[in-house]
Amino acid sequence: MRMEMAARHNSLSLRIAFSLGILFTFAGGVGPVLPAQTPAPAAATIPPKLGTVKTISGTTVTLTTDAGASVTIAIPATAKVQQLAVGSTDLKTAKPAQFSDIAVGDRVLAAVKAGDTPDSFVAKQVVVMKSADIAQMQAGQQADWKSRGTGGIVSAVDPAAGTITVTSGTKKLVISTTSKTAFKRFAGDSVKYQDAKPGTIAEIQPKDQLQARGTKSDDGTTMQAEEVISGSFENLSGQLVTVDATAGKITLRDLATKKVVTITVTANSDVRKMPLQTATMFAARTNGGATTTGGGRRGGSGAAAAPAVAGAPGGDAAGMRRSAGADLSQMIARFPTITLADLQKGDAVMIVASEPTPGATTLTAVTVLTGVDPILTANPNGGMDLSMSLGGGGGGGSEQ
Repeated sequence: MRMEMAARHNSLSLRIAFSLGILFTFAGGVGPVLPAQTPAPAAATIPPKLGTVKTISGTTVTLTTDAGASVTIAIPATAKVQQLAVGSTDLKTAKPAQFSDIAVGDRVLAAVKAGDTPDSFVAKQVVVMKSADIAQMQAGQQADWKSRGTGGIVSAVDPAAGTITVTSGTKKLVISTTSKTAFKRFAGDSVKYQDAKPGTIAEIQPKDQLQARGTKSDDGTTMQAEEVISGSFENLSGQLVTVDATAGKITLRDLATKKVVTITVTANSDVRKMPLQTATMFAARTNGGATTTGGGRRGGSGAAAAPAVAGAPGGDAAGMRRSAGADLSQMIARFPTITLADLQKGDAVMIVASEPTPGATTLTAVTVLTGVDPILTANPNGGMDLSMSLGGGGGGGSEQ
């Protein structure tokens, strides 16, 4: 009887674990706990290994985990291999598979035991999601964000009522949320959808930038949101005071605040150079603006917000600069990538950076855009809004 009860418990635990989080989608998804099939002391339990297949050699796969670590897993013939459809939360729907069905780029979740070395393991059970299926799902989500997504600057939040008010250009939208709404928060140095972390409505603050996906009312003033993603970022522009490529730090004198700001540039930071012809074109479109848009607390509003911003009345300079900034956000991904070592003291830059955590003295760069001298010459009080485009599956799935 005890053995039967233990077997039922293990089966139930397996089903619960998958139902709690089997959607290990995107390159940076978070997966569920997959318990070992045989009960073992807690101290001997090895957490399941989740990641993307990097290489396959013989019957061994090397995974790149979501934390960037490399893990080697031997998959013997005795290991149970199954393929699960993207979006499924029930292991019973998984189909039997073979080791030969696993390919580079697939997502793999494996219950393992220790191998011969600290970073090697032997699989007991393997569940795989095919990269082609994940890509198809992402494409569908990108299409849904484009058709039913919106974004803007948060002007008010009421956590008790579950409502968020955002503005985009001259338009105002009241977003309603429920217990079923998925909240995400941009990572500190990234506006990529797949890097976003689970969040709550309580984390959203006025002046954050936000995107939401859901069903709008006929008059476009309200939305019932299925997913909300938000973040707090700074828009900065000015001339570089120092560049330390070895330490990964730069300082610049911000045109809007006249203060020198220290910014950390990480491996995730997107450093690009705008072609002179493009910079000249945007400078002509924004010339004459007296109202600053730089230096404010902003965020990665993404492509879905751009049409509303671009549609703002064009009679005032600030509106023209917002419109130009929205267009620019769609072009950044096509600009040449450069390194921090390519930057020099005195270069004109526009930067989107994360806001510092309490007590921190530096910002972290999300995007560094150089080659913008004509734009800052035309706008001496600050550059254009760099409304960032979301990568991955959300925010319209703009180019990365």
